[in-house]
Amino acid sequence: MNGDQVAALRELLAPTGWLDQTSYFGRALRRSARTPEGLLIVGTPDDEPWHMTAHLADESRLAGAPGLAPTLVRWAPPPGAPPHLSVGIGRLESAGREETLLVVSALAAPAGLLQRLDDARKTGSTIFALDTDDPELDDIAHEALAIGPGTAPVSFDAAQHLVSAAAGQAGRLSLRGRLAQLLDAVSGSPPD
Repeated sequence: MNGDQVAALRELLAPTGWLDQTSYFGRALRRSARTPEGLLIVGTPDDEPWHMTAHLADESRLAGAPGLAPTLVRWAPPPGAPPHLSVGIGRLESAGREETLLVVSALAAPAGLLQRLDDARKTGSTIFALDTDDPELDDIAHEALAIGPGTAPVSFDAAQHLVSAAAGQAGRLSLRGRLAQLLDAVSGSPPD
């Protein structure tokens, strides 16, 4: 990516409101996820949110925000998996007031997940959804950000980067500043 492409991307995203939307969602997630080990991140059986989990773990470490360190909840952890990879879907049944559940999936949430989320909401858990326009999931969520296929100016993966960067932001560069640094690094442009 060259300097002209970086400038074009910045110009493209600025008027769309996507930087503002992902920033709002990320900040709301950070405010909600205050308890260490209280951020549970889950996807669908066919779409585990490894990408977002890794980014939030990095942001938690960089921002000194232990509440952002996610616990990956898996549908079928393999026997003998390390502890951080062995948390099963049953974990959602014990989710309570101090916990935040983040659903990240480009696929529609299955009925079993929707029921677990609805139950967790009734016991006081806060539900966030990052999806590709899943109305049933969005209705359960306290906060939802739908990345409409073909209508959003960013891909689902790019939205995960923007949200995790915004969640980790704390006295650091603004999301726009961090995006500018990232784009400059990718393009090889010299810093200002």
